[in-house]
Amino acid sequence: MYTANAFVALLATASTAQAFQLSDLKSTASDAARSVGDAASSMLTRKSSSCPKVWSDISTTLTGQFLSNGQCNDDAHAAIRSSFHDCFNGACDGSLILANECANSENDGLSSICSTLGSLAKSNKVGYADMIQFAAAHAIKTCPGGPTVPVKVGRKDSSKANALGVLPAGNAQASDLIQLFASKGFSTTDLTALIGAHTAARQQFADPSKAGASLDTTPGEWDNQYYQDTIDGKAPFTLESDKNLQTDSQTSGDFSNFASSQSAWASAFVPAMTKMSMLGVDDSGLVDCTSALPGGSSKRDVKKAPLFERMTKW
Repeated sequence: MYTANAFVALLATASTAQAFQLSDLKSTASDAARSVGDAASSMLTRKSSSCPKVWSDISTTLTGQFLSNGQCNDDAHAAIRSSFHDCFNGACDGSLILANECANSENDGLSSICSTLGSLAKSNKVGYADMIQFAAAHAIKTCPGGPTVPVKVGRKDSSKANALGVLPAGNAQASDLIQLFASKGFSTTDLTALIGAHTAARQQFADPSKAGASLDTTPGEWDNQYYQDTIDGKAPFTLESDKNLQTDSQTSGDFSNFASSQSAWASAFVPAMTKMSMLGVDDSGLVDCTSALPGGSSKRDVKKAPLFERMTKW
């Protein structure tokens, strides 16, 4: 009797253990299925949020548009300027093109690039606001020595014109510029770094008798020569507002720092320009298209800096 009961108990124990094992196997299989499902879902999510191929096609077109004889040209200069002019007086919403703000006197010189970018946005069925900001980041990267400015797409376009009279004048006082940029959330370092985009600029209207004069001696390259040329008074042309920033106590320190170190300028410029490209924009749902820009990554940009600057930076 005892032996029989013990045998029955053993069978019951074995059956229970087997049941647990089968249950564990089912649970494991279920977990594995869920993991595969989650992984597939994650892959689909990543795929749907990846940069659309059309931006790589646009990038190829813009390279041909912005590069001449290994230098960034006047179209590249205008594209960089258009980014600021679309954003600063309200939001980065494409109204520079869609509301024909390019025809306003404060946007003199931008009509050609507005037409070019507008046609490119229309033919490729992409947003006008996105096109303006992508083109600016592309132009910066196209210039020899230019850093990678992260760029996203998915902004909302607007055909409603932004306010007039907000963009700063070429003869503005430093204190007015500092106050104006502060109202938009930019520090004095941001302001001083952003003004360095004049390294790839030419003036047309501040002094019509010198139309086409560049603001530093190397306008086809993205370098910190603008800062040194402004300090030394050696630039072909210097805007009064730029000279005011160079001599003002609140910005002169950064001005000198950027003149002595291109990597220091790049480290300040990239986040400031990124902030500029997102003024008035809801970041949710935007897609990163930095990968569609020419060149490489910001790490490769750092490697291009002189060895001493790299050692100091890192």
